[in-house]
Amino acid sequence: MQRIALRTKLEPGREAEYEQVHAVIPAELDAALREAGVRSWRIWRDGLDLFHVVEVEDYQAMRRALRDHPANVAWQARMSELLAVEDDYSGGDTGLRQVWELP
Repeated sequence: MQRIALRTKLEPGREAEYEQVHAVIPAELDAALREAGVRSWRIWRDGLDLFHVVEVEDYQAMRRALRDHPANVAWQARMSELLAVEDDYSGGDTGLRQVWELP
């Protein structure tokens, strides 16, 4: 199991809308995430900055599985309206580099 940290940024003024959209995740997206090996996905917000922690079997395999999945394509289209930089799932994103952990 991998634990991946991510950071994204909201467009100014879209904070409430982002939280409203995330209040109910579409069932088909939930199923796609789980089928792609996601065990949990948590998001924290500090102003416009979003911090994600994803627990997933294989992060790169998850991204490949979701890249063209209809539920994720629709979700990413919606997120692109709210985020300062959209994620098109085309790169080799590996998340943030961990520098310390309390053992």
